[in-house]
Amino acid sequence: MSTAARLLPVSVPRAASGAVLVLHGGAAREEGALVSPAQLSVLRMVPVARRLARAGRGRLAVYRLLNSRRGWDARLSPLADVRWALDQLRERHGTLPVALVGHSLGGRAALLSAGEPEVGVVVALAPWVYADDGTKVDPSGCRILAVHGSEDRVSDLGRTVRVMDALRRRTQAGLVLVEGGRHGMIRRRGRFEGLAADFVTAALLDRPPREDAVRAILSGAARVEV
Repeated sequence: MSTAARLLPVSVPRAASGAVLVLHGGAAREEGALVSPAQLSVLRMVPVARRLARAGRGRLAVYRLLNSRRGWDARLSPLADVRWALDQLRERHGTLPVALVGHSLGGRAALLSAGEPEVGVVVALAPWVYADDGTKVDPSGCRILAVHGSEDRVSDLGRTVRVMDALRRRTQAGLVLVEGGRHGMIRRRGRFEGLAADFVTAALLDRPPREDAVRAILSGAARVEV
């Protein structure tokens, strides 16, 4: 396994209007543990990335990021990998608006990268966050969606609510609560993936949203239940 971050193309149209970077989760098993392309937290984002590519209809360059290390610590956080990947997107596609779509710790990385200049859209799926994460970034101009399952026993809904409340003071941000959804996003899988794809295409490509929940969030709602 490589010790460096890797960027895996999912859909790369010749003339993209925007780019999407898909970020996996996964807690560290041991200090310095490497990321395997076959670990469940990585594989879970494969259908999410494919759904985004289909929804983009040839206008979105979609990539999956494999982090350099598992988990998150003060020395090797996924934020450095996100910055590296954004540099790679710039080299490959020039200046394009970028959406970050992350799950669990990848959702946290997406939220904390909302202040990067090219990032215009963030979707955090079942994000594992600290309650004060919303004060650690300047998200001005970025449209942000968090999607959280009502039965998630890994990521704390209360902390997600606090983060989104803080972000809403400075930008457009909202939370969709998926009834019966769990952390792995297997139950009600289509709802999690559909909300992510619809929000990205509506916010990044300026398309009318198909999902009522997405329409409500983009119209200013703070929280919607589905």
